Amino acid sequence: MSNEANDHPMHHGAPAHALERLVFFSDAVFAISITLLVIEIKVPELPRGASNIIYLQGLADLLPHFIGFLVSFFVIGALWNGHHRAFDCARHWSPRLLIPNLCVLCSVAAMPFFTAFVSDYYGSLVPSVAYCAWLLVYAICNLWNNSMAVSPPVAADDLDPEYAAMIRRRGWAVILGTATALLFCFVNPWLGQPMLITMALWRRLLEYLHRRGTLKTV
Repeated sequence: MSNEANDHPMHHGAPAHALERLVFFSDAVFAISITLLVIEIKVPELPRGASNIIYLQGLADLLPHFIGFLVSFFVIGALWNGHHRAFDCARHWSPRLLIPNLCVLCSVAAMPFFTAFVSDYYGSLVPSVAYCAWLLVYAICNLWNNSMAVSPPVAADDLDPEYAAMIRRRGWAVILGTATALLFCFVNPWLGQPMLITMALWRRLLEYLHRRGTLKTV
């Protein structure tokens, strides 16, 4: 075998490091997006020599921004954890991973904008709908992407099918949770972001139904 072949080991018809590059690139986008959230919180412009009360009022006015930052920080953190969990099962490179993974990264990269939008106009219908609807877009891309990561020919040959099914159920829970939050925006825009907590409730429900044998194909 030539030295050139040794320098570029092949893995299912593609360079062995291609999957690693995709994962590293994805981690970088998640990290940058989660960092950019805080940049959208602007320091209040106050007159020099302002009283302590005015400073405190300036910080109080930023409370919606801090809430939006914390919600999106932990949402993106949870989404990254799901991406990490799914791709920890991947062993083989496939070019078919590129488009779904780029869709996931596109939706993640836009989160700082939608977070700033909903924080500036917290409690308003359109910003709340836009935020939750964009998360629903992410959730759909997430299920598509992670399902490919835990399915042949990408997944590890010895991957437990039950574990792969659990990852797909988690993806459905994200979709159902974000859809629930989106629907609650039309009931009361203030409930949009808080209702994202239903992702955990949906996950528990899907696991319960799976144990009962109701979900046989998910």
